[in-house]
Amino acid sequence: MAKDDIDLKKKLGCLKQSLAAMGSVAVAYSSGVDSTFLLKIAHGVLGGRVVAVTAQSSSFPKRELEEAEAFCREEGIFQIIFASKELEIEGFCQNPPNRCYLCKKDFLGKIKGIAAEQGMAYVVEGSNVDDEGDYRPGMQAVAELGVRSPLREAGLTKQEIRLLSKELGLNTWDKPSFACLASRFPYGEPITKQKLAMAGQAEQLLRELGFAQFRVRIHGSMARIEVLPKDFPKIMEDGARARVAQRFRELGFTYISLDLEGYRTGSMNEIL
Repeated sequence: MAKDDIDLKKKLGCLKQSLAAMGSVAVAYSSGVDSTFLLKIAHGVLGGRVVAVTAQSSSFPKRELEEAEAFCREEGIFQIIFASKELEIEGFCQNPPNRCYLCKKDFLGKIKGIAAEQGMAYVVEGSNVDDEGDYRPGMQAVAELGVRSPLREAGLTKQEIRLLSKELGLNTWDKPSFACLASRFPYGEPITKQKLAMAGQAEQLLRELGFAQFRVRIHGSMARIEVLPKDFPKIMEDGARARVAQRFRELGFTYISLDLEGYRTGSMNEIL
């Protein structure tokens, strides 16, 4: 067995031991790569002593909620869905640099309440060691509330989680990375339900056109499209370019631009 395989097996073993020691957990579940893997492993270790808690949110497309519901139904995992109401959090709509902290503290606080009601000993969330590299104020909320991050504690990277997910037959193993729609706006630009819907519908078109990894960043009335550099020729094809321009104008964008640096995580943090 190769050293990498041994190391990965050891990390998976540490993850399972950690979850077993917790006894019971409420998993903050979004249907993303990390939280799906965490929920799958937790359910395998703890069985009925696991509850998946999912937010119904303006900042996440309905598609993500439906995928979360489908997974829990197929796996026989008890799921609780609650309305996050992040637009009502004081300061959130003003979109300060610590927006993610404000949202995550409220979100995880609600999950802690649900966990207590369900008799779950711990709340766990799906961040991994790669999440330590970018500006992530939400991690402060995780620490303050005593929420556990078992994947990060086990030393698992995003790529390792994808590999293990593939071995488990999870269809999320190659799911593109996704961050909440609030991350599509420069800090200081007000966030509204209408603008979140614009971002979500604009990105849905790119998904329908066959793009896998992308973002539509919103600067006032301008949409800045990020796709992988290898996909530049695809989006510049006359048919795709015309569809994007027409649909984005229907959604209310005055200007539509293509970011020549291409897709990258945390591009709104580059000014910080």
